[in-house]
Amino acid sequence: MKNQPNIDELQKLASQIRRDILRMVHNVQSGHPGGSLGCTDYFTALYFHVLDLKPGFDMDGTNEDLFFLSNGHISPVWYSTLARKGYFDTKELGTFRKINSRLQGHPTTEEGLPGIRIASGSLGQGLSVAIGAAQTKKLNGDKHRVFVLMGDGEQQEGQIWEAAMYAAHNKVDNLIATIDCNDQQIDGRVSQIMGLEDLGKKWEAFGWSVITCNGNNMEDVIRQLEYAKSLSGKGKPVMMLMQTEMGSGVDFMEGTHKWHGVAPDDEELEKALAQLEETLGDY
Repeated sequence: MKNQPNIDELQKLASQIRRDILRMVHNVQSGHPGGSLGCTDYFTALYFHVLDLKPGFDMDGTNEDLFFLSNGHISPVWYSTLARKGYFDTKELGTFRKINSRLQGHPTTEEGLPGIRIASGSLGQGLSVAIGAAQTKKLNGDKHRVFVLMGDGEQQEGQIWEAAMYAAHNKVDNLIATIDCNDQQIDGRVSQIMGLEDLGKKWEAFGWSVITCNGNNMEDVIRQLEYAKSLSGKGKPVMMLMQTEMGSGVDFMEGTHKWHGVAPDDEELEKALAQLEETLGDY
């Protein structure tokens, strides 16, 4: 890809996306800011540095990389990223979760929002969809890759492990999956509600290549995603375990499940925005 932004530019993009997230959920007092903030560096790196994308958007996604969001409740970070990438006008971010908006709380497809290929948020399903898309690319001779993001609490869903077995057995090696490992879900810590034990060893036992990543360090996100790309095509699907802090970038939101699905009030929004540089102009 040409004219890729450097690390400093990517970090400025991430700061603006975090501002967008906070303003979107505050505007309607509804949404999921915690996981969105935690995954902002990943989305910024993915869309502005890693993915090989064609201009414009078509549902088929032939001859370009594809991305699927399984944990669809973190839609604010995806919507902001897509808008800042130019898929639609950033002013539309102001319609988030409003009646007749294309930007619903969980991504949908019926209104034709550019960048969205599946409705998501019913946890456990995104990996299966990504596997199907990756196999389609293989059958069509398309050398591009498929990426998918899941949550760590989502690993409690049985469908995940059926998909894990299927992908390894069928050598779906053009697939790069990522798990947001923040140890938070709606009711508390993942480790307390239903612990996942050694997640890396689990995925290795299921036949995947496993790597780790600091998801709140832009340089490491890029480094490990590029490494994941180098592992693809070698007979195994790739899993990246990405350690993040829920609420990353806003000190009073970090490291607690409280902000999983709670919007900041006026005072909290002001306090949060004061910690984040406005770099591209608020929508």
